[in-house]
Amino acid sequence: MRNSLKDFKARALARPDVRREYEGLKEEFELLDEILKARAEAGLTQAELAARIGTTQSAVARLETAMGKHSPSIGTLKRYASALGYRLQVRLVKEQGLPPRSIRTHAKVARAG
Repeated sequence: MRNSLKDFKARALARPDVRREYEGLKEEFELLDEILKARAEAGLTQAELAARIGTTQSAVARLETAMGKHSPSIGTLKRYASALGYRLQVRLVKEQGLPPRSIRTHAKVARAG
């Protein structure tokens, strides 16, 4: 069955529209993968983790399955990470070759004035 999933993914990603959408969600998929691996390494069920952070098993399930549909707060992610022995690290990473939008916007305003 695992090969079937790999085959399906390969066929889907061969389509340019699917690949574009998939690439757009890459960072969310990577974060979700990290979250799932951390809980697995801790050997905790969703219910056990939920008890540690003061929420319900269904809330943990939503966090672990619907990152694109539900954006958890930084506070929630911090509690999740802490309950597993991690700390959350959020940072901005400069896009290669793109000037900051505020500079472009500021330049347009300066020229218009």
